[in-house]
Amino acid sequence: MMHTRSEPADREPDTSARPPLVRELLLVAGLFLVYKLGRQAANGHVEEAFSNAGHVWNFERAAGFPDEGTVQGALMHGRHLVEAANTYYATVHFPATLAFLVWLYLRRPHHYVWSRRILTALTGAALLLHLLFPLAPPRMLHAAGLVDTAQVYGPSVYGDSPAGDSMANQYAAMPSLHFGWALVVAVGLIVATRSRWRLLWLLHPLITLIVIVGTANHYWLDSLVVSALLSLAYAALHLPRTGGPAHLPWPGAVPAQAYASPVLARPGVRR
Repeated sequence: MMHTRSEPADREPDTSARPPLVRELLLVAGLFLVYKLGRQAANGHVEEAFSNAGHVWNFERAAGFPDEGTVQGALMHGRHLVEAANTYYATVHFPATLAFLVWLYLRRPHHYVWSRRILTALTGAALLLHLLFPLAPPRMLHAAGLVDTAQVYGPSVYGDSPAGDSMANQYAAMPSLHFGWALVVAVGLIVATRSRWRLLWLLHPLITLIVIVGTANHYWLDSLVVSALLSLAYAALHLPRTGGPAHLPWPGAVPAQAYASPVLARPGVRR
């Protein structure tokens, strides 16, 4: 009788590796609270933020970066497209990250702890940079000649003016945590799952990059800086071993033993 190779069923999560729920709820809630309060703490450096914006814009042009206006022009070919980009910017960032953490906590406890530490390290480093390098986004920079698509087409997550916006710091463009968190979600899901399609999770940071640049909320450099910070976090916080091939770290060849049929693996059965 011929046996076909098939991927083994997903293993049950190791509940012993799952941290206490109440502690994790407090930690994650604290992470989001620090994110919001930390960005607000960087408010008030208006002149420095616009001066830095001019430096970033001039550096990108001197270094040969593509103009952010090219991406915005593509989005503004249709009203529905730019509205979809604004909606993605306003509604996906927090829910996608929270859903990612919840799923990892329930299904991949080892990977959850690792990803939560990565997010914490990245967010802390980014907030420190927000304080040290306030930066006005390109939508505020006259020299950029870009449209504030959220204000013109909606929806917008910011107030009508930075001075009257008490809920967010609009001068915290560098680095982009929108892009950084999207990368953490994509990499975390690629590492924690085994589907042959898991590389498609990279569409999330790719779409996020197009959205944050096309809506004039971030410069290209904001994404490069957060990627560098994330690389350092990954280098410092290694993925823990989970004791088997159930969760392969990266897409690639799976050992033949992982696919062998239990029947074929028995002694005395010919392959």
